[in-house]
Parts: sequence; C-alpha cells; structure tokens
Amino acid sequence: MADKEFYLGRLFDSKSGKTTTQSVMYDPADLTTHAVVTGMTGSGKTGLCIGMLEEAALQGIPAIIIDPKGDLTNLLLHFPDLVPQDFQPWIDPDLARRAGETIEQAATAASQAWTKGLSDWGIDHERMLALKNAAEFAIYTPGSDAGIPVSVLSSLAAPEIDWNSNREILREKISSTVTALLGLIGMTDIDPIQSREHILLSNLFENAWSQGQDLELTELILQTQTPPFDKLGAFPVDAFFPPKDRMGLAMQLNNILAAPAFETWREGQSLDIAKLLFTQDGRPRHSIFYLAHLTDAERMFFVTLLFSAVEAWMRSQSGTGALRALVYMDEIFGYLPPINNPPSKQPLLRMLKQARAFGVGLLLATQNPVDVDYKALSNAGTWIIGKLQTENDKNRLLDGLQSAAGGASRSTLDQLISGLGKRVFVLHNVHAKAPVLFQTRWTMNFLAGPMTRTQIPALNQLVGAKLIAPEPIKPVDASAKSQPVEAAPASGPGLEAATVKTVIAASVTSVVKSPTSTNGVQTKPTLPAGVAEYFLPQTYSLPEAFNAAKQSMSADAKIQSVMYKPALLGSAQIRFLDRKMGVDSNLVRSALVEKPDRSGVVRWDDFPYNGPSLDKLDISPTPGAHFGMIDMPLNDAKRMSAMQKDFTDWVYRNSSVKARVNQALKVSAGPDVSPADFMKACADAARDARDAELEKATGALDRKIKALEDKMAREERELQQDQVELNQRKTEGAANLLELGAGFVGLTRKKSITSQFTKQRLTEQAKANVEESVQAIAQYKKDLAALQQERDQTAAEINGRWGQVVNDISEVTVTPKKTDIYVNLFGVAWMPFYVVEADGQTLELPAFGAE
Repeated sequence: MADKEFYLGRLFDSKSGKTTTQSVMYDPADLTTHAVVTGMTGSGKTGLCIGMLEEAALQGIPAIIIDPKGDLTNLLLHFPDLVPQDFQPWIDPDLARRAGETIEQAATAASQAWTKGLSDWGIDHERMLALKNAAEFAIYTPGSDAGIPVSVLSSLAAPEIDWNSNREILREKISSTVTALLGLIGMTDIDPIQSREHILLSNLFENAWSQGQDLELTELILQTQTPPFDKLGAFPVDAFFPPKDRMGLAMQLNNILAAPAFETWREGQSLDIAKLLFTQDGRPRHSIFYLAHLTDAERMFFVTLLFSAVEAWMRSQSGTGALRALVYMDEIFGYLPPINNPPSKQPLLRMLKQARAFGVGLLLATQNPVDVDYKALSNAGTWIIGKLQTENDKNRLLDGLQSAAGGASRSTLDQLISGLGKRVFVLHNVHAKAPVLFQTRWTMNFLAGPMTRTQIPALNQLVGAKLIAPEPIKPVDASAKSQPVEAAPASGPGLEAATVKTVIAASVTSVVKSPTSTNGVQTKPTLPAGVAEYFLPQTYSLPEAFNAAKQSMSADAKIQSVMYKPALLGSAQIRFLDRKMGVDSNLVRSALVEKPDRSGVVRWDDFPYNGPSLDKLDISPTPGAHFGMIDMPLNDAKRMSAMQKDFTDWVYRNSSVKARVNQALKVSAGPDVSPADFMKACADAARDARDAELEKATGALDRKIKALEDKMAREERELQQDQVELNQRKTEGAANLLELGAGFVGLTRKKSITSQFTKQRLTEQAKANVEESVQAIAQYKKDLAALQQERDQTAAEINGRWGQVVNDISEVTVTPKKTDIYVNLFGVAWMPFYVVEADGQTLELPAFGAE
C-alpha cells in the first residue's frame, strides 16, 4: 500500500465474479474535487465510507462527520487486539438471539470474522494500532446531553473576522443562519429576497455583526419587536413590517427559547471548526455529529449552521491543492434536492463550487439517487456507485452522471452498475483514465450497526472523548484581521472558477476614479408616472468586481457603499406560432443601454443584453446606497413611451426562427425539435409511406407467388403419389414375370402372357405421370424465380426512392405576429456599482454582470 494513498479495496473481475489481488488505491488530493457515494441499503456503502474515513485518519486528515442515522458511531469501535472481550459490549443481543447464539458466542464469532477479514485484506496489527492513535474521535449530540452537547447559540455570535473586509462571506453566513432559524419555526422554502421575516432578521444580524456585537437569541427576539433602525430599504420599518406582525414573529421565536428541550441547544461545545478539526498540539480530530434523535426541522437547522460554520472557517484559510480537511455526510437526501431550496442547499452549493481552493473535500453519500441535485453535484470529481434498488434509480443516476461526472460512456457505466453485488462498487474518478470495479476492503473498525442515543456515553468513554476546553484568548494581529478573505480561482471537472465572471458589456467594466465616495444622492430620484424602474442585483463579489474591471485587488480594498446608475432596459417575450409548420416557440430579446442618447434614438442592435436572467430582479435597492441622477430621455414619459414602441418594432423586425420542412413527407418542426429528432420523424414518415407503397405495388405479385407456391405444393404431392404408384407397378410387373417363368417350367399353373403386357402398360403410364409432375414442378420454380426477381426489383426501387426523400429537407423562416410580442420589461434599470476604497483611491466597480 502507498503510504500517501487511501486503500479502498481490490479490483473485482466481473467475468469471473471474483476479487483479484490488485489493490485499488485512491489519492486523497482527488477529494478536493469532492466525492459522491451512492448505493442501496445493504450495498456496503456505509462500510466503504467508514473505510475511507479510516484512511483519512491514518493520513492525518481531520474530518467533520454528519451522522443522521447513527451508523458512523462505529468509527469509535477500533479494537487492535481483536479479542472477543472488546467486541462483547457492542454486540446486539437481539441479533445474537435471532442467530441462536449467546452474546459471548456472537462476540467470539465477530472477533474471528474481523481477525480473518483483516488478515485476508492485508491489514496487520501495526496498522490497527496506527488507526487508534491517528486521531482524536468524539461524538457530539446537538439538542441532547447523551454525547458532547453542542451550543448552537455560538453561531449567533459575531464571527472573529473583520466585517468590512469580508462582508460578502458574512452575509452569506447570515442568510444561511436566518434561513435555518426560520425553518426551525416551520417557515420553509424561503426566498431571502421576498421574505420580509428573512429580510428583517438578516438586517438585525448585519447591524450587530458589522459593529462586532454578538446577537444572543434573547436579544434577537427583543430586537425583532423593536429594531435598532428606522428603515428597511426606502420604507419605514413599521410600513415594511408592521409592529403587530413583528410581534407574531417574536412570539414564534420565543417558543424556541421557552421550550425546556431547547436548553441543551444553549450549552456545550461551540461550533468552532478549527477546534473540532485539530487539537491544541495540531493532531487531527474526527468529530462525529450524531443527529438520529432530532426531528427533520431540527436536523435541517443544525446541518445548515454546521455547513455555514465550516464555510466561514474554510474561507479564512489560505489556498492549497492538498486535502486539508474532510466533511462527510452520510445521507444528503433532502439537503440538496433538485427543485426545492432548503436552508442547507446554498451553503452546500457554495462549498461544492469553492471548497477545492481551500483544500476542503466533501464526501457525500445517499441511498436515494433520484432526489438529488445532479447539477450541483457536477462539481464532484469522484463517483463511487454501489448496488441500486430499482431500475429507475439506475436510470436517474446515469442521466445525472452524463452531465455531472462526464468521462465514461453511459453504456459502459450501465453495464458496470447493472451487475454489482454487495461490497462491489464502481469507482469513477475524473482524475483516472477509466472507471474501475472493486470490492471494498475489510473495515478496521467493528461494524456493530446503528447506535442508539443511550449507547453514546459509553462510546465517548471508550475513546476518552470530552468537551474541548476553551483556549486562552490571544492578542489578534490587527493588520492580519483586516485582510479580506478571498477564494482563489479554482478549476476542475464541473467546477467553475470562483472569482471569474463574464462581462456583459465593455463599458460596464470601466473603472471610475473619483475624489470621494459621496458622488450621487442618498434619496432615489423620482421617475415620471408611467415609467417603470428595476433594480439589477449585485451578482459580483468584490474580487469578481475587480476581475470584471480587469484590475488587481489590493489587500486593503473595502466596499464603502453601493452606487446605482440609471440605464435603459427593455425585454420582450416573443411567441412564434405556425401550426402548419409545427412551430410553437418562445424567445426573449433584451437590450441594456447604459447611456442612451438624449434624443431617444437608439440603435438596439448595438446593445444586446446577454447577462444574468432577468427573472429575479431586486425589488428594492441596497440599504444606504447612493443614486446617480436621471437625465433625458429617461425622465421624459413621452419619449420613453415612444422608445418602447420603437423597441417593440425592432423586436418584431429582427426576430425570427427557423423551421425544418420535408415537403414530400409533409413533415415539419420548429427550432425546439433537434435535428436528430426531426430526421427520426422524417425517417418514420418515409418508412410508413414506403411500406404502404410496397404493399400496394407488390400485392399482386405476392398473390401470384402464393398461387404458384400452392400449385407447386400440390404438384409435389402428386409427384410423391405417382412415384409410389410407379414403384408398385414395377414390383407387380416383376412378380408377374416370375410367375410366367415358373409356369413355363411347370412349377406353377401357366398364366396368360397378356397379363404381363397389361402390367407393362400400367408401369409405363405411371412413369409418364412422374415425368409430367417433374416437368411441371420445374416450370413452377422457374416462374416463381421470375416473380420473386420482379418483386425484389420493385422493392429495391421503392426503398431507394423513399431513402432519398428522407434527406430532402429545407428550412423556412418563421416570423412573429405583432400581437405575439409581449414587452414584459421596459424602463429605467438601476445598475449597482461598488464604491471601493483601495490604495488611497476611490473606485467605482461594476457589481452586476454575467454570472
């Protein structure tokens, strides 16, 4: 075994159905592009993942382990001596009884099984001891004191990183924290932009954290009733969120605080990720968070807080290409769904995209491959696939792998997956040349099965786990704290660079240097009645804004405020409908004009919009933002109306789609139908037409052939009868000749010679009948061959003609009707810019651009 690689198992020969002697090794650095493990219950998925965590511990890699079901508590059951007495306390009495064994017998059997299994897989006593001493193991139980309790209120404390330098990161943490908190009171699937509850609580957190103040839950409830600010956006707080409604939210939050069961959530180990990953002397820790006792809402709440804490710690680290830490979740079903947006999804998405740059690897497992977001999991470079429960599971997984994993063909993966047995997995690693089939090695830890909450104290006692003592407070280097935390650009399979964005227009990326950050006005200029306005979202982080402006970001760069500048935005939905051509398609045409001419004349072709989707525009500006002034023509309602008509006319004159048509086959289709599908439709139509013509053209010939075949069959039967009769006549004639000879020599009574002539005549007649039948059959065969040749020539001609017709395809331009053009956006678009202080200068950088 390579000292720096994970020992996963051995290659499995699918043909012989046996394990080979060749070891399967895995480079832990590949986990920085994350891994997904899937397999049904009983496939050996948990054993595989426990084996990978054992290897991580042996390599000195710390891990955060989320255990929703209780299986991963087995990571504490390492017994290097393999004596039955070590196994006995962890034997399930019910399983032993059903097996007809005493607990002592079951412990002995387990000891023998582990001794043999480890020996068979080449794992010696030295390696077992190394695992026991490789890391510190502990089980944490949020919401319970069965294990080491966890204080979730520490997640409401102000992070120890500077707000101004890291506000984007901290706002993401605030958003996740608030979403999780609201989920705990039953508010699920929240849109942070639309939910006033989310907006209010997020502003409360930001107000406190930006001033370095912690926000304890009691204080949060009180501030919900009486916020420490007067406005939310442009409106007074009481108008945005009336006091009566705020009181209702405060009461819901207070129910959490008042519940006796919540007391255990307020005390215990803080979510200090650095301490959960490393001891004070630098040894790795494997921290297991046991969640089997929690409700679904409580699990979601805690998992979201934990992911947010890991993300905040991760972003405070320097970049590395090695695996710095591992985050493992035993079942992601419900936490990363393809459609819904639970609180856990956004932190997971961000970590899947950006954790690689910081050396943090995600190992995610699921036994339900149908309900996971494969688009998000496209960032995973390793897929380990075990036996699946249903054909639907396999097909959904293959569909997802085509876009998520890449590399091997669908048919190859299908063939490998279809024949999997227990503990046999397909390893698909984008860093390797091809998928491999392997059987997992024997785990060094005893797999006793899921543990109950009552067993947790004994498990922690077994390894000497206890609450981590707080470290003495050390002075903080102010200069180091002021450094902005920035994700380094990362690349890899399905992983987008974390700080690179596409610019939507050259003029947007210009850097404007101004003497101060006070340009613009704090009050948004009023627009004339009838002129709509929209707020473009801030899609760039500060590093991305510098990148879009093609500028290097200095270490002291800080966002002072947000400046909104007016632009002209138009967007139209166009429907192309031509039932004759089979066209029913929709198209969106948009234009963004940053500095329209004062006359209102716009060459729309020069300003195409290709940026982020306009479906989710902000409904209000960023609080405290400044605004540029409105000039002509944007402040003239009549000119804006005329420009909207001109925009509509431009869309009408310059929008079209292509339809494919096969005139001969009367088949047509719009742009929504792929060329392959259209060709298939033409082929199907040509085949139907060919079959109809073939049936008509060859019907008469087929009937003639059938008639000749029937005649020939009858003639062949007659030939058989004539041959039988001829043979009989020959026999009778020979017998009669013998009788005549015997009569001449006096042996029998003399017979008349006339009888012999009669026999001869009948024989000749039978012979003539046979020859006649032979000749008739020969003629029938000749006639049949001629008819068959004629039929084949006819069929070949028809097939060739329809084969050419299939490729006779032309394109037809389809234009819309004016009534099918709907202008859904037209008005003033407020474009956000960051006012940034860097190197003693004030810069304006684009905050909005293509994602």
